[in-house]
Amino acid sequence: MLSLDYRDARPIYEQVKDGLRRLMVTGVIREGEKLPSVRTMAGTLAINPNTIQRAYEALEAEGYVYSVPGKGSFAAPNTGVDESRRTELYRAFDQAAAELLFLGVKGQELRSRIGRLEGGGN
Repeated sequence: MLSLDYRDARPIYEQVKDGLRRLMVTGVIREGEKLPSVRTMAGTLAINPNTIQRAYEALEAEGYVYSVPGKGSFAAPNTGVDESRRTELYRAFDQAAAELLFLGVKGQELRSRIGRLEGGGN
């Protein structure tokens, strides 16, 4: 499900957070699906449960996860993502698109790639 790269400069909790976010965005983890418990995820990845808890809390703050007391954490509907995360992604998208255009990629190719994403393909 998730893999960690100990050579990655990012903290482990960020790798967990980004990995779970990617699984939700790609539909591997579907809206309303229960995430593994903190203890289960920590055991699977062989890391401290506090690290998993921190990742879950960060995802909840961003709107990707919601918690139900006594039941666990669940993938939130995609409408719950907070505006600061959306702004961060737009900024990264704009930078990547500007660089691709600079490198000679045509605008039509970028539009085509976005169209494939909207259609569910990669």
